[in-house]
Amino acid sequence: MSKVERKPSQRKLEVLRTDEAARALAELDARVEVIQALIPLGLKAVEDELKAAVTALAGPRYQRGPDDRRYYRWGREHGSVYLADQKVPVRVPRVRDVHADQEVRLPVYERLQEPRGGDAQLMGRVLRGLGCRNYQETAALVPEVFGLSASTVSRRFIRASAAKLQALMERDLSGQDLVALFVDGKSFGDDEMVIAIGVTLEGQKVMLGMVQTGSENTTVCRAFLKSLVARGLRYEQGLLVVVDGAKGFHRGVREVFGRAAVIQRCRWHKRENVLKYLPESSKPPGNSRPTSKPRRR
Repeated sequence: MSKVERKPSQRKLEVLRTDEAARALAELDARVEVIQALIPLGLKAVEDELKAAVTALAGPRYQRGPDDRRYYRWGREHGSVYLADQKVPVRVPRVRDVHADQEVRLPVYERLQEPRGGDAQLMGRVLRGLGCRNYQETAALVPEVFGLSASTVSRRFIRASAAKLQALMERDLSGQDLVALFVDGKSFGDDEMVIAIGVTLEGQKVMLGMVQTGSENTTVCRAFLKSLVARGLRYEQGLLVVVDGAKGFHRGVREVFGRAAVIQRCRWHKRENVLKYLPESSKPPGNSRPTSKPRRR
């Protein structure tokens, strides 16, 4: 009896051909996705630091102070801060100087309104901690990634953040209806990481996991993908897997997913590899990602 070859479902193949999905795949950036995943923890650290700044001026909340005290809490207002290079909305506490009859500026808030680039070495330590499941150490580093002072981080914050990081990195994936999977090797400082990011039917990008490695070989990729499958990653109906051209990734994907995987080499990595062979005078200006739409077949 001949063996029947299973092919990806027509429903998923149709989704993969849409312009929306193509744009989502082209714009995917592993570093941005990692920062996005850490932002909720960064916001909690911002909230704690703003509260500490207000308490230093107006004293503990609900504690009666002297009748001639100068600073009072004055409600909240909508604002925004930069966590690394990501601008996010926050509710900012206000303090009033009743002697000068004016609002008091909070230096910590003003500092967080300036965008700042990420520290590659620090980001590498965070990713290494996540990849090795050292959540306590990683939680203590998260505020520094976003430009906050490590000295203001409380033990309570570290414990709560470590629990959230563990839930994020070890969560069940069976509820994710993914049509594409990016597997990419990234350098953060001296660390090499393999990061997996999924794309849903709606084009939403989801960070699935990461692992520290010295090379992009088949053994590492195979073990990493098997860990995602053990957490519930579904691929039987077909999955577009985008890799950066490393042979180890290609073999690892084929060994774990078999014919259910449609392997695509990342266009951006291929473009960068080609440009390395060109003289500077022949390279295109700028370093923008290609925006052309995929050719319809």
